[in-house]
Amino acid sequence: MAKVALITGVTGQDGSYLAELLLSKGYEVHGMIRRSSTVTTWRIDHLLEEGQSKSFSLHYGDLSDANSLRRLIDLTQPEEIYNLAAQSHVRVSFDQPEYTTDATGTGVLRLLEAIRASTQYSLKAVRFYQAGSSEMFGSAKPPQGEFTRFEPRSPYACAKVYAHYQTVNYRESYGMFASNGILFNHESPRRGEAFVTRKITLAAARIKLGLQKKLFLGNLDAKRDWGFAGDYVEAMWRMLQHDRPDDFVVATNQAISIREFLALTFEHINLDWRDFVEIDERFYRPAEVDYLLGDYSKIHRDLGWSPTHDVSSLAKMMVDSDLKLAKREHHHRNFDELEAQIVR
Repeated sequence: MAKVALITGVTGQDGSYLAELLLSKGYEVHGMIRRSSTVTTWRIDHLLEEGQSKSFSLHYGDLSDANSLRRLIDLTQPEEIYNLAAQSHVRVSFDQPEYTTDATGTGVLRLLEAIRASTQYSLKAVRFYQAGSSEMFGSAKPPQGEFTRFEPRSPYACAKVYAHYQTVNYRESYGMFASNGILFNHESPRRGEAFVTRKITLAAARIKLGLQKKLFLGNLDAKRDWGFAGDYVEAMWRMLQHDRPDDFVVATNQAISIREFLALTFEHINLDWRDFVEIDERFYRPAEVDYLLGDYSKIHRDLGWSPTHDVSSLAKMMVDSDLKLAKREHHHRNFDELEAQIVR
């Protein structure tokens, strides 16, 4: 029989790649989505349209609603649960600290309790993956690994640290197979447009085609370890296939600044980023994280995982994808202008 997996946050970047991976491995996949008045499933619509609907199902639920979590676990009877849901924008967490703490931190506790309560009666073993973040390291000196002390610098990071230790606590207290993945920044063409890498690649593509004139950013000196989200979901899956639960850093062992990422992106389309980028202080965080650089040696040694993309190939992949989007936008804009002239 096919393995059954439940993914929270399935409509996000990571959720969509993970769903694809698990379906390719023959899983029956259930995704938890929040009720919304707007369509949020564009990243996974192709999975619902490709004849995989028998193996891929969506269910309403929310990390703020403990009853919905327990009901969903009882309904789907998963063998693996991947918790990818969160309020995941660091800058926004300063504006919505209470909501971020509830969704990103306390929500994980609710999910762990729902798993414990369900398995207590069903006696069915469940393996749990918690999506941690390199932001938990905050101001800790790089490189950061599994034994680096957490020094969080945002409400988001504090909530992730809380979720991390609750996962460890349930593993040690109740014998749950519960693993933390401490993932450094991972991007893709499916990244949300509010995140800095996608904001840069989309703006570069639009500037190239004359659809945009300027790009406004905050701190350009922050350094990050950027990898490809498609690689990182493979790491998540490997953690739950391991013979024991554990915590793993997932990274590329390379870090560059936002300034350097700008150069990579704009050079790929033969433009100089300095002609188009302006600094806007609104995008600065109240507390900055200057340098995040991961050490993935443990997961490489224990699980055989390593990244297939570096930041250079990632930047090219993303801007090429956004050029296609920008070309469609350019085409539609020209068509609309022509139609307006005809009407006049």
